[in-house]
Amino acid sequence: MAKYSRLEVAAKMKETGMVPLFFHSDVELGKNILKACYDGGARLMEFTSRGDFAHEIFGELNKYALKELPGMIMGVGSVTDAAAASQYMLLGANFVVTPVFREDIAIVCNRRKVLWSPGCGSLTEIARAEELGCEIVKLFPGDVYGPKFVKGILGPQPWTNIMPTGGVTPEESNLKAWFDAGVWCVGMGSQLISKEILDTRNYEKLKEEVKNALETIQKVRKK
Repeated sequence: MAKYSRLEVAAKMKETGMVPLFFHSDVELGKNILKACYDGGARLMEFTSRGDFAHEIFGELNKYALKELPGMIMGVGSVTDAAAASQYMLLGANFVVTPVFREDIAIVCNRRKVLWSPGCGSLTEIARAEELGCEIVKLFPGDVYGPKFVKGILGPQPWTNIMPTGGVTPEESNLKAWFDAGVWCVGMGSQLISKEILDTRNYEKLKEEVKNALETIQKVRKK
């Protein structure tokens, strides 16, 4: 079961401002990615459920994080149905992120008081998700909607917490645009944990990339 409550997860997302995300079938590589992100200052990781036996890989990575990386909050993304969400929560997932809005996932996550972040693309979807207890809405794909969409949503709904994923990059101009618009945090995948880093196993570079991204987020938030 989850080690961290939904409120603790939401608070940590706000505090750090960034949720790195990745998938790889190699467990040992995954452990090194987790360690590099952790050493760079990240305290959340979304493991995207995109490959065969992904739940088994997640289980091993979560065990590693619990034992070796104190304070690292593991969650799962790309979840498409309630059965998969339940399976991952049994493996200790502390949050569940979905590409679309599904009420069946909301129900099983709420039953266990696990934070769920559904992919939404309209004000109607966002409002319905919040009616079902959503703390943080995933805006996906973020580059299709952009910071102006976030600003538009927060006009009539200033209480809404938004996490764009897709179209978020580590550049200061990109991060500033999102945070100036009022996002709660951002999700960042291949723009942070690049194919080059995965292919070359350059964990030191990843550590620095994560560190720089987190520092940039804190910088743009203060402006």
